[in-house]
Amino acid sequence: MDLFKLSLFLYYVMSFAMLPSSLAQDSPQDFVNAHNAARALVGVGPVKWDERVTRFARQYANQLKHSCKLVHLGGPYGENLAWSGYNLSGIAAVWMWVTEKQYYNPRINTCATGKVCGHYTQVVWRKSVRIGCAKVKCTNNRGTFITCNYDPPGNVRGQRPF
Repeated sequence: MDLFKLSLFLYYVMSFAMLPSSLAQDSPQDFVNAHNAARALVGVGPVKWDERVTRFARQYANQLKHSCKLVHLGGPYGENLAWSGYNLSGIAAVWMWVTEKQYYNPRINTCATGKVCGHYTQVVWRKSVRIGCAKVKCTNNRGTFITCNYDPPGNVRGQRPF
């Protein structure tokens, strides 16, 4: 049943990701809805958009738009980063993070050996209830950079996401 729910979520997200680019899929509500769809699959309450966290995300995204390198800031919030050589939508960025679910083992609270799942666990981290995201076009036409920040931060060592 869990695989069915993940498949349904991915179908939902990809359906929106494939819409014409005139429907940007980058609004605060788009980010919130994509996060909350993943959170609902594991019984975690919703996140809400927070302007304070968003200001932080925008400031950092603007700092990185020249390099567009995926460098974590290590600031006061949890953080997920995404980059693409094309116009990546906010919904598609969240989908990329959520696809890591397949590598997370909730029974032992770890990622599969050699795999990454921390982006996924941050998306569904129960105590992270406020988010702010930002998207920038990289300079010199080098794609799109997206960051989402989470308050309070997740991925706390020794704790479980849900």
